[in-house]
Amino acid sequence: QVQLVESGGGLVPPGGSLRLSCAASGSISSIYAMGWYRQAPGKQRELVATVSRAGVTNYADSVKGRFTISRDNAKNTVYLQMNSLKPEDTAVYYCNADISSDYRLKNYWGQGTQVTVSS
Repeated sequence: QVQLVESGGGLVPPGGSLRLSCAASGSISSIYAMGWYRQAPGKQRELVATVSRAGVTNYADSVKGRFTISRDNAKNTVYLQMNSLKPEDTAVYYCNADISSDYRLKNYWGQGTQVTVSS
């Protein structure tokens, strides 16, 4: 059974930094695209960044130049380095991945980790 677990969220002042991690575990054959999404209260979940298995990245315009997504395929882990954080970055951040397990490709979500940017 495949599971994604996020960590690294917390409370940080404006201008601060956080690094989120998401580790996949279970009966995994291959992990393809991985990404981070976020959802603020009363708003729809939105894409933050994605990274392919080959390392090709994509970012939302709102985080370009501030956030960096990366992955360690050997550890089945994706990271999100968040710098110059703003109050509007406050949200629950969710890990997402396309994973083949027992020869079936599925999309998985983590449970989310809270990021709060406030003074």
